[in-house]
Amino acid sequence: MSTQPPRHQIERLRHEVRRRTITVTSITDLSPRMRRFVFTAPDLSDFNSAGVDDHIKLFFDAENGEKLMRDFTPRAFDNSTQSLTIDFALHDHGPAANWAKTAQVGTQLDIGGPRGSQVVPDDFDWYLLIADETGLPSIGRRLEGLRAGVPVTSIVLVDSQAEAQAIDTQTAWTAQWLTRDPGEGDDETRLLTALRGLAWPQGEGYVWIAAEAGVAKALRAHVLEERGHPAAWMRAAGYWLKGEPGAHENFG
Repeated sequence: MSTQPPRHQIERLRHEVRRRTITVTSITDLSPRMRRFVFTAPDLSDFNSAGVDDHIKLFFDAENGEKLMRDFTPRAFDNSTQSLTIDFALHDHGPAANWAKTAQVGTQLDIGGPRGSQVVPDDFDWYLLIADETGLPSIGRRLEGLRAGVPVTSIVLVDSQAEAQAIDTQTAWTAQWLTRDPGEGDDETRLLTALRGLAWPQGEGYVWIAAEAGVAKALRAHVLEERGHPAAWMRAAGYWLKGEPGAHENFG
């Protein structure tokens, strides 16, 4: 009798929620609208982010003195050097973008979490990653962590080709960088058009979607209803919601 576990077992983990104060040690502009911060703190020695699309809470000061929370994906972390990397989009004027535009080496920030992780196994035949720029940190982590040679296709919508990122990966990565060109439709139209034009791979694959909530729902519906992809082998999340700052929603 075979003792091999079944394939594609997605594991869900819970973590102890801790609040930490971290300090900026380096700042790098990845593109005109994406800035990378590396932080350190002694208690990052036991920081744990097991899923590539985990979220931590970042706490920012509002003008009225209150704390505003925003969700961010840990782009990378290293317990041995007590460091944590977080990428910030600079395209809006919210508390996170405003902080990122003025922070310097030595600036401190409070974070909490992650509360939990969803760990997707590296045993699918292929991976399809669809997102706007808010999903790039998660996509980068997945591309860096997957096994050599596995086919990965990404469809990412950004403001311009200058926002396309070079990511070190051993996978067989095919990248589509879509841009918000005038007259080419809104985010949903651009991403759905690209998805409908995609030749669906053979075998068993995992689909990951992250975008504005309404866009993510439309993309998820296409994958489930028009492509007939198993719901258990995908995850779609609204990383932001029009008119509701800080909103985040998972659809499964």
